[in-house]
Amino acid sequence: MYLPQPISKLIEGFMRLPGIGPKTAQRLAFFVLTMKEDDVLDLAKALVRAKRDLSTCSVCGNITDQDPCHICSDKSRDQSVICVVQDTRDVIAMERTREYRGLYHVLHGAISPMEGIGPEELQIPELLKRVSNEEVQELILATNPNVEGEATAIYLSKLVKPFSLKVTRIAHGLPVGGDLEYADEVTLSKALEGRREL
Repeated sequence: MYLPQPISKLIEGFMRLPGIGPKTAQRLAFFVLTMKEDDVLDLAKALVRAKRDLSTCSVCGNITDQDPCHICSDKSRDQSVICVVQDTRDVIAMERTREYRGLYHVLHGAISPMEGIGPEELQIPELLKRVSNEEVQELILATNPNVEGEATAIYLSKLVKPFSLKVTRIAHGLPVGGDLEYADEVTLSKALEGRREL
């Protein structure tokens, strides 16, 4: 099917995004054509601004427009606890709970030999530098509950053993509102492991 080159290029651009296949890319491209020119310019500017103005925090590795980021700069947060996550999106998820008031450390991935990602590709030296500070008393390992996340958590827990700090792992198990009959065996066993007294 013939499409004018500007539309083809737009479709190709959308297809570079994760989770966007040819049909969705085409739908988005044609939607952009129906938008007002000002709205398209605003979208283009927002994309360019996000790419140019964002960097990673020199302390925690989170995406930020200031260095250090607003979380690391916030003196009202608990400086004695660091929550280790794989990705910036995990910070966003944790912040949505409004329960956690400590600091973060973003690894930018997880150990995955199958994908050629070893500990040296992650922000581990920066984490070790931070936990050597006597103010840090607890390290919460909040990596994903999959093989890579578990391997990363185990690796980190062994690595920080020489430091005198408490190392905890977030609980895994059944989601609130979930039914036992639909849970798989691994999820149920993790839920049993993470049980607590009432």
